[in-house]
Amino acid sequence: MEVIWQFKLFTLYLRLKRFINKKMTQQEDIKNAIECMRHGGVILYPTDTVWGIGCDATNEKAVAKVYEIKQRDDSKALICLIDSADRMARYFRNVPQVAWDFIDAAMPVKPTTVILDDASGVANNLVAEDGSLAMRITYEPFSKQLCYRFQKPIVSTSANVSGEPAAQNYRDISEEILNAVDYVCWSRRQEHKPHQPSSIVKIAKDGEVKVIR
Repeated sequence: MEVIWQFKLFTLYLRLKRFINKKMTQQEDIKNAIECMRHGGVILYPTDTVWGIGCDATNEKAVAKVYEIKQRDDSKALICLIDSADRMARYFRNVPQVAWDFIDAAMPVKPTTVILDDASGVANNLVAEDGSLAMRITYEPFSKQLCYRFQKPIVSTSANVSGEPAAQNYRDISEEILNAVDYVCWSRRQEHKPHQPSSIVKIAKDGEVKVIR
């Protein structure tokens, strides 16, 4: 019970900082986001594509809250962000060589999400019915540093209710979404430019490649 109250007080503190702190550094921002996720909270943060709703990808309750915020069926699995290929390898039992070749060639050029079989080490409600998981290495500075310092995959799903347009910039995020999360990152709030979702490619254990988007 004491831990729950500590988290509630912490999230209240973060919500107040949303209004009173106008000069937060990126490192402070990342520290707050990590602390929130370590307590099972949900964040809003800028990614290598659109603004995203995120949480600890290994925390089943936090992932469930993301589905609730999105008003989305948990049979529609979510994407995870990570900072490196080495970290990606920890969350799949077997990665075919063609997947590594594709990751090396495509991901640094354009944000590309890969769906691989035999996922492990993440929340069960993140894994699709066929045992696959969608994951992307981010090269965008803020989200890459966030993932690196968190040391675990971070859920990344667009900051909107399912079926509504994705929030390309902070100003596009609805009040409903802003009020539903536990922490809203400060970094890159002033941007106003077009962003596109990632490409999505499914790579089977036998090396078969299927372009989904």
